Amino acid sequence: MNKEIILSKVDHTQLKPYADFSDIKKLCEEAIANNMASVCIPPSYVKRAKEIYSDDLTVCTVVGFPLGYSTTRVKVFETRCAVEDGADEIDTVINIGDVKNKDFDKIENELRQIRAACKSKIMKVIIETCYLTKEEKITLCRIVTDVEADFIKTSTGFGTGGATLSDIELLRNNIGFDVRIKAAGGIRTKEEFMDFEEAGCDRIGSSSALTVLRGDF
Repeated sequence: MNKEIILSKVDHTQLKPYADFSDIKKLCEEAIANNMASVCIPPSYVKRAKEIYSDDLTVCTVVGFPLGYSTTRVKVFETRCAVEDGADEIDTVINIGDVKNKDFDKIENELRQIRAACKSKIMKVIIETCYLTKEEKITLCRIVTDVEADFIKTSTGFGTGGATLSDIELLRNNIGFDVRIKAAGGIRTKEEFMDFEEAGCDRIGSSSALTVLRGDF
């Protein structure tokens, strides 16, 4: 495994609330220079970034982020706006309260509406594994598969925990064939990047990949 392969799977991320546009430009230029999978940036910066970098850069943004408890109508509107602004990929957070209430039909209905609003864009569903039981994770794997999302994603990076290899194994064993996995949150060492890639993650969300993956290995 080499650095270039791992970087090609990284969503280079800057979602801090105080990020200014110079931070976003730096992120975008680093992603282009290192052939990274995408940049993941706040919705308010999507249109500006896409106008500057156009097809040279895959732009990902977030919906219902980071807590997930916006109403369905708000999430669908956010998604439509992001697509209109030029977003290529949407990472949306499920409503954890709905999981705890066992309102799984409500979660599925919401995700189907967001899937429709995404049109042909990539849709990633953040399930925030740190708050879920094993049974809840398995049920969400089924739902994410049924709504034809492109990815299931472990975490926002703003919860009480991030990605774990045990969760990646659980997700891999329960998602459909066409659903890929994105790990995010707490991946901070070269060894962890390698472990998550080797565990079957097609994407890794990180704000520190370039710092961590310096040099050859």
